[in-house]
Amino acid sequence: MSEADRIRWQCRRGLLELDLVLEKFLDRHLDNLSPRRLAAFKQLLNYPDNELWDLLNGKGTPRDVELASIIKLFE
Repeated sequence: MSEADRIRWQCRRGLLELDLVLEKFLDRHLDNLSPRRLAAFKQLLNYPDNELWDLLNGKGTPRDVELASIIKLFE
């Protein structure tokens, strides 16, 4: 299994809304992420579904600058 396949598998979540948002993000950005941003994205995937959803909807703010830069790409 390639790294891209593993990342796509990690993007399968319990919330359908997250699945859709993450899939759209991957289609647009996965191939162009720098190693640093890819690492930040993987870190973002470690958040529980509800916290991740809040971050992506602007209801929360990550403390990490790299995470914030990834979240901006979702806009």
